[in-house]
Amino acid sequence: MVDSTRSGWLRGVWTALVTPFDDRLAIDYDALARLLDRQVEAGVAGVVPCGTTGETPTLSLEERKGVIEFTLRRLRGSDVRVMAGTGGNDTAGTVGFSRWARDAGSDALLVVVPYYNKPSQNGLRTHFSKVADAVDCPVVMYNVPGRSGVRLEPETTVDLAHHRNLRAIKEASGDVTAVSDLIYRADRDGIDLKILSGDDPLFLASLATGAHGLISVASNLIPVEMVKIQKLADANDFKGALEVHRKFFPLFKRLFVESNPVPAKYALHRMGLCAPIVREPLIEMVLKNQDFMAETLVSCGLIQKA
Repeated sequence: MVDSTRSGWLRGVWTALVTPFDDRLAIDYDALARLLDRQVEAGVAGVVPCGTTGETPTLSLEERKGVIEFTLRRLRGSDVRVMAGTGGNDTAGTVGFSRWARDAGSDALLVVVPYYNKPSQNGLRTHFSKVADAVDCPVVMYNVPGRSGVRLEPETTVDLAHHRNLRAIKEASGDVTAVSDLIYRADRDGIDLKILSGDDPLFLASLATGAHGLISVASNLIPVEMVKIQKLADANDFKGALEVHRKFFPLFKRLFVESNPVPAKYALHRMGLCAPIVREPLIEMVLKNQDFMAETLVSCGLIQKA
């Protein structure tokens, strides 16, 4: 585990892991091991088990603990860090699960804006502050209004970032001005706020405007290439980064043609890495989109044409 007073390592590519299932809808830990090993080989900064991409709304608490514990064991001895998804729409429950995940060995926690009950900005201040007070590690705020129904406003974000454990955000609003707004406000207040994009299509644009990295769906499939974009941008080779971005941009878009992680799991299935199985109410991709995804994978060089 890391020193919670230092968050400089909260940068680079982090993979929002899918949770593979077998044909009995049980967690397929053999497939999860394969996916984790690919992340280590690719040199990602970290992985995020039990986020949105991990289908946490359909995982029991014990299953969530099992996935996090397995991930921690599998990555032990590697340089890949673990940011456990511990968010929920109940503050007390989020605090308790966050404490458990930190005690289990997680380096950081990803806490989503509470969904469905639509708290006020002051309610969000209370929620995130209580989680941050309860643990001794970085808590990454997760702004995804398309899922949560409420936006964590930039002013609220920077107010919260005065807490030493709330110095990072996953920004997944799809707003291209969000990174610039957050940087402006954080600089004004003298806060080193780490910003991780939550949108693969906006990754390069976010880096160009000052973001520090990405929590990625696409890196389940192409971790090497996503890391390459980050490294090229860090070296100010934006022309080279743009070439990689352009090659895989069709994949970035196709991964969200249906609800995440349905397309990602189908793509991983076509690549021979896990089954396409999701838990209801999500269902597998319609045939038309399966065909489109296969065409995209072929054009990106990830599978051979049938």
